[in-house]
Amino acid sequence: MQERPVDAPTPTAGRAPLDVAAAAGHRAHPPRVGFFTDTSICIGCKACEVACKEWNAVPEDGLELTGMSYDNTQGLGADSWRHVAFVEQKKSSGGAWATVDHRGVDVFAEAARLGTGAATEGGGIAPVAPDGRTELRWLMSSDVCKHCTRAGCLDVCPTGALFRTEFGTVVVQQDVCNGCGYCVPACPYGVIDQRKSDGRVWKCTLCYDRLGAGLEPACAKACPTDSIQFGPLDELRERAAERVRRLQDAGVPGARLYGHDPADGVGGDGAFFLLLDEPEVYGLPPDPVVTTRDLPAMWRHAAVAAVTLAAGMAACCVRRKR
Repeated sequence: MQERPVDAPTPTAGRAPLDVAAAAGHRAHPPRVGFFTDTSICIGCKACEVACKEWNAVPEDGLELTGMSYDNTQGLGADSWRHVAFVEQKKSSGGAWATVDHRGVDVFAEAARLGTGAATEGGGIAPVAPDGRTELRWLMSSDVCKHCTRAGCLDVCPTGALFRTEFGTVVVQQDVCNGCGYCVPACPYGVIDQRKSDGRVWKCTLCYDRLGAGLEPACAKACPTDSIQFGPLDELRERAAERVRRLQDAGVPGARLYGHDPADGVGGDGAFFLLLDEPEVYGLPPDPVVTTRDLPAMWRHAAVAAVTLAAGMAACCVRRKR
């Protein structure tokens, strides 16, 4: 078991990204690695979910459809270390809202007429907008633990079950976890979760065992479109910035990066994303902040209050003796 590290302060703008492995006590360590997920080329195949479960022996978690989309995992949890979100929007690929209104169309009746040559009511359902772009678009994104630079789960774990690896990732040692659950509310992304069967917490390890053998994580290996890219974090950030520029030049103004900035509220993520819309659309917090950010100041205030109280009580005792 490794001793639980205490993450260094969040880097500020203009400074180099924090070397989290060195801050955790690792010497002569490999470069920090992570994930860059390009949601613009995710096809929602869920190969990443299946590969993650197969390699890590993650239990099946119900496979129940939400009734709102094709999503059958619904979110990250102890038994879902990868989650592919499906977001249907009445927008074109360029981000413009469609102008055709289908609210008065009986879609089941229209579907029954397909291939019959029968006339449709009210003009039917036009699959293409007047400018030639499709009216609907799917936003698909494979979510995962962010392996934060400032990880609140590390700060609050009392047993050292959570530790920072030499690759800069955050891993849970289940044989050390006592099931206290402190780390669950400490995660600003709602990633880490307790398994109902035993109370211990589980999450993505970024396939720590595969990294040690020189292999890439199972999810990235299985992704057929390279939507999930694995490698040294610095290289991924450069690749992601270039990809955003290309998309914006191609007429996708909503393309943006999320979790890549070392000066954000968690010091930058080890798993970051290229999004085509606001983070909230994908179920991501717009401005995540490490939940233990104010703990040092709180302890200082508590210490000052304790000293003040002790001084007041001492003064009272002195006055009584007189």
